[in-house]
Amino acid sequence: METETGEAPPTPETFASLGIDEALVDALAETGVIAPFAIQGLTIRNALAGRDVCGQAKTGSGKTLAFGLPLLQRTAPGSRAHYPRALVLVPTRELAVQVAEVLTPLAAAVGLKLRAVYGGTDLDADIRAFNHTIDVVIATPGRLIDLGNRGEIHVTDVGTIVLDEADRMADMGFLPQVEWFLRRMHQDHQTFLFSATLDNDVDHLMRTYMKDPAVHTVESQTVTVDEMMHRFLQVHEMDKAKVAASISKGVVRTLIFTRTKRGADRLVADLKQYDVEAQPLHGDLRQSARERALAQFSDGKLSVLVATDVAARGIHVDGIDVVIHYDPPEDHKTYLHRSGRTARAGESGVVVTLVLWNQQLEVEKLQKRIGVKQPIPEVFSNDARLSDLAGWDHTTI
Repeated sequence: METETGEAPPTPETFASLGIDEALVDALAETGVIAPFAIQGLTIRNALAGRDVCGQAKTGSGKTLAFGLPLLQRTAPGSRAHYPRALVLVPTRELAVQVAEVLTPLAAAVGLKLRAVYGGTDLDADIRAFNHTIDVVIATPGRLIDLGNRGEIHVTDVGTIVLDEADRMADMGFLPQVEWFLRRMHQDHQTFLFSATLDNDVDHLMRTYMKDPAVHTVESQTVTVDEMMHRFLQVHEMDKAKVAASISKGVVRTLIFTRTKRGADRLVADLKQYDVEAQPLHGDLRQSARERALAQFSDGKLSVLVATDVAARGIHVDGIDVVIHYDPPEDHKTYLHRSGRTARAGESGVVVTLVLWNQQLEVEKLQKRIGVKQPIPEVFSNDARLSDLAGWDHTTI
């Protein structure tokens, strides 16, 4: 197993220098993507050469193009009905939609037909689609098993399989389904695995189902994202929603995390009372409502999205100014996963944790785990500094 770990070397100037075909380079340029990110510069050459590849990098580092470009370049169009040639497994519906949005125009540029399939949508429509050529499938494990059990999709022609956000699939209990597919892929194939971590269950996947993978890691300097600014604020229960509203009014795009679905709905209603338009994102909503809220948030038509942890696992939206932990996370891993939705792709971002009096001790323990030591000042919703948390010098509090 070849391993390359540490800070990435200088990123190549162009995708063409990595070996990406002209049609894909031109399609990227039309979307404003010119230069590769570090994880792309590290992995694409090995992937184009036919190697199995493991890529480890933080959220927002460009993993979709790191696996998507080699997959599209190495997949020939003209698959048989029901027999796709490439498969991307993702943990959530939201991530399936977002990966499809990135790869669909690129697939069209090289004559490939792509479809995303996931729960909560019309199964009959998926069945009808697979009566025709589908070259690349992006799927959640559950929907793919549904289609497989009905004989509508077969993996025997798959030449490339991608396991995206493998650590999240493990956390969500999807590994048995993932291995169900891997065991049914009999022909020689190439495997890409991308994940924020490569330990425990992910390491098992690597060692069991990958052939001498090239392992590339883009490390952060610390366990947190360097560009994040962390703020911890002690608030009062009756003033808490108004504090969140005051923070949101000072920026363009805010993502707020609550622990429960009911809590998300309740906060959305409270924010509207304070003239902040927000929408919830959680598992009790219809899929169409979830997609609409996420699309409005991504397009800038909605400034505030209130999400639960599970629903937010597929959110990959650039330009999120502030992440608010309305309910403090239960552990440091959840803090990092939530917080990683800001400070993406080299941008800066603020992460705010709202702390009630009886949560202060647990939050202080959380700070130690993430390597941050800060005071937790008491604030009220009329504090002018809430409108510019990035400019608030917390060391002088």
